[in-house]
Amino acid sequence: MTPLGWFGIVRLGLVQMALGAVVVLTTSTLNRVMVIELALPALVPGLLVAIHYAVQITRPRMGFGSDRSGRCTPWILGGMAVLAAGGTLAAIATAWMSTQRYAGLALAAFAFFLVGLGVSACGTSLLVLLAKRVAAQRRAPAATIVWMMMIIGFAVTAGLAGRWLDPYTPQRLVAVSAGVAAIACLVALMALWRLEGRGGIAAGAAVEAEPKLRFLEALRQVWQEAAARRFTVFVFVSMLAFSAQDLILEPFAGAVFGLTPGATTQLSGLQHGGVLLGMIACALAGSRWGIGSLRSWTIGGCIASAFALAALVAAGVVGPRWPLHATVFALGAANGAFSIAAIGSMMRLAGEGRASREGVRMGLWGASQAISFGVGGLAGAVASDIARRFIDSPGAAYAVVFGAEALLFLWAAALAAGIETRAPQRRTRRWAWTRSTPTMPS
Repeated sequence: MTPLGWFGIVRLGLVQMALGAVVVLTTSTLNRVMVIELALPALVPGLLVAIHYAVQITRPRMGFGSDRSGRCTPWILGGMAVLAAGGTLAAIATAWMSTQRYAGLALAAFAFFLVGLGVSACGTSLLVLLAKRVAAQRRAPAATIVWMMMIIGFAVTAGLAGRWLDPYTPQRLVAVSAGVAAIACLVALMALWRLEGRGGIAAGAAVEAEPKLRFLEALRQVWQEAAARRFTVFVFVSMLAFSAQDLILEPFAGAVFGLTPGATTQLSGLQHGGVLLGMIACALAGSRWGIGSLRSWTIGGCIASAFALAALVAAGVVGPRWPLHATVFALGAANGAFSIAAIGSMMRLAGEGRASREGVRMGLWGASQAISFGVGGLAGAVASDIARRFIDSPGAAYAVVFGAEALLFLWAAALAAGIETRAPQRRTRRWAWTRSTPTMPS
């Protein structure tokens, strides 16, 4: 198969943008409507979002389906259709809650189940297609392009939907959500038109040559691969540390540094700016300047994230005199560098091991990420509450949680350092994941 050029990578980025556009409405906009307009406890949208994460344990099965068929496009488009239906139903359910609360909640639970199912099928198969069709030296910049376009999709959709929803009515909420879902499906369809071709069918034929092979057997085969198993644990540990900080950083800044809600929101924006800078730096350093390998950037990014969290531990002890904004920006940059390098490594490792198992491997890692994200945010918030209950100083209590997250990142770096590919070589092309490539500090 001919590797995808930059235009083809951007087209896949458009699919990721469409996916993000639907997801941001269900996890952000509907969250706000339930809590503010409907005066529901924040636990309600939290549990609904947890359903969306829990369902993504089906990602390995979705990847197995694309492996058997030999084509990713039908799974991407099918997943997008299910996601669009789930997003629209979630808006209908939210509107219904204003008159029939319990019936609306039941429909919302089903809708978020569909959202998780759609994300699993579409997102997993999209990553498989990237892994199969992007040349090794372009994997990190390709991951950066695709994820930046998803972030753009978040921002554009949130901004436009916010304008279209004013003045708010339940009918307007349903209309906007349905419109965004329809546009997302159309964009995905146009972006994928004749992009994959028919080259992937040969891979599907390889799996069909094993007529008795079942999903659980394929999953067992992948789990027996040392690199795939270790990378699964790495994804869970690193993303647990990554997501655990989300719900406590702004409360920490308010409790210890006395920042207003507006100031903590700006602090969060500064962190996201650091994430984007880290992503771009990692992509340019490897693909354009040949500095470091994906493996070295993954390890270095985890270690740098641990040091940044250690600096937040010091901030909790020192208090307002600490340069909080610089520390949070550095944390974002380290997170961005490690996450893009890890995604690029994921694309490389998907093709290692037994043939025609790319979808199962990618699904396994995607499920690990989804579970860790669902657990991480809740665990960080609960841990901070427990620490504050037993430690009088708020700064010291938050410092304990940040310290635990730093240790998780160090564990993730150790896991990444121990991952070997099938055939390490003395000299490799840029971005090869082998022990022979020099380690690049983040």
